[in-house]
Amino acid sequence: MYKIDLNSDLGESFGAYTMGKDGQVLESVSSANVACGFHAGDPSVMVETVKMASSRGVAIGAHPGYPDLVGFGRRNLKCTPDQVYADCLYQIGALSAACRATGTSLQHVKPHGAMYNTAAKDLEMARAIAGAVKDGGDNLILMGLSGSLFQKAAEETGVPFASEAFADRAYMADGTLVPRSMEGAVIHDSDEAASRVVRMIKEGIVTTLSGEDIELRPQSICLHGDTAEAVEMSRELRNTLEAEGIEIANLREVLKL
Repeated sequence: MYKIDLNSDLGESFGAYTMGKDGQVLESVSSANVACGFHAGDPSVMVETVKMASSRGVAIGAHPGYPDLVGFGRRNLKCTPDQVYADCLYQIGALSAACRATGTSLQHVKPHGAMYNTAAKDLEMARAIAGAVKDGGDNLILMGLSGSLFQKAAEETGVPFASEAFADRAYMADGTLVPRSMEGAVIHDSDEAASRVVRMIKEGIVTTLSGEDIELRPQSICLHGDTAEAVEMSRELRNTLEAEGIEIANLREVLKL
């Protein structure tokens, strides 16, 4: 029996500006990565997103990013590992408090955007994030790119690790995500995304942008909540996975924690 977590990056609205259709996406996923106010989101949005997720039985994760609202956290900032640790710890603490106030608890931490991509290839940055995960709560799970340095940092730090793959992003031959500046970086077709994910789970491989098959072993699949097709893709993905005999469950169930 195959079992997988299905996650989405949510809570990215800010003030009067609405991004995504979070309530509808939450009907299909098992875990929500909630923006913590640095790259997107604000306190009110954080609390409201936690409430929406909790009411649907969706597990909650912190989605910390660089302090970059203007660039949506997708610009590379020159931060030291100590700064990244402190920024992540701060954001984890904020979302953890929102969870407690809503009668639930934080499940995991998944870095956002440029911070995520940098730490996947930079062990010192990955260690800084893993340290914040360890110090930010009890038995929090670090979610990171499958096959990346996040796993090594988690093992060194002594925190549980969840390997993540992406339904709506293309891959480079080295297992990293295709930069958004390149054509074909984002997959918009729901059927294509679903068939790729089934192959990831059952065969442990994905076809890269250049046509090669590479290995990856995900425990969670991400689809982004800020794309135009997010609602359709989340439904199609869930329906396809269940039809293929793949059970959707939150990370603690998948990792047997």
